[in-house]
Amino acid sequence: MGKGQNLLQGTLDLLILRALRDDAMHGYAVAQTIHLLSEEVLVVEEGSLYPALSRLELDGCISSTWGLSENNRKAKYYKITARGKKALTNEQQNWNRLSTAVQQVLAR
Repeated sequence: MGKGQNLLQGTLDLLILRALRDDAMHGYAVAQTIHLLSEEVLVVEEGSLYPALSRLELDGCISSTWGLSENNRKAKYYKITARGKKALTNEQQNWNRLSTAVQQVLAR
């Protein structure tokens, strides 16, 4: 994450799964999607993104195939799997519970 933004462990996986929820995309597009969906607050660096993509692929949450990017370059495209969709739902629920608890603490 850029500009000193630190995410709780596992949050990057959640963001990646969300980015891939609707469409397959290559790594750079995943990072750009997270950046845009966060209204340009979150920046995912390559050094964090690609290990997370590899971990999610090993866990069976995403799959990958090689294809051509918009620039006609060879790129690895990632797609969320059924297991990944289930993990996304579970992690979203966990995140909502955690963020609500943090908000409650801050409000007191």
